[in-house]
Amino acid sequence: MLFILACIILFHLAAAILLFVATIHNRWWVVTPAGRDVIYADLWYSCNSTCYPVENSHTADAAYLQAVQATMILATILSCVSFFVFILQLFRLQQGERFIFTSIIQLFASLCVMIAASIYTAQKTSFHVPSLQEGSYGSSYVLAWISFPMTFIGGLMYLVLRKRK
Repeated sequence: MLFILACIILFHLAAAILLFVATIHNRWWVVTPAGRDVIYADLWYSCNSTCYPVENSHTADAAYLQAVQATMILATILSCVSFFVFILQLFRLQQGERFIFTSIIQLFASLCVMIAASIYTAQKTSFHVPSLQEGSYGSSYVLAWISFPMTFIGGLMYLVLRKRK
């Protein structure tokens, strides 16, 4: 039983780490212009040798980008909160009860990641300047999509999990 608990905790921590890296790291969009340095763009900055903020990220034109930023941050926070709620419920729940509250929070985190990655997929050209629109998805974008099923599976796992002795 202790082995299963350790695996669940490690799985949850791996999903949270993926969320942190996907949110913070600057590889959501990669542009390789001919004869120039590679440009990496994330949710806040575009970087080659120096970083500069995403143009017009504070205007109404970038509402999609702001939605992606907000939902990724919310997903990361919800995943961390659900981990602490799980630890609390380990000590508070009666034997045989389910981790419903932890599951709900984790499923909301999964929903936020899916919303953020979907919006980014659909609207990537609306918040990149024309010189950065010819590029490809980066590793942080892929990590966001990988963290979606991980948080979803974690939420379902908490839903069926019962506290045992």
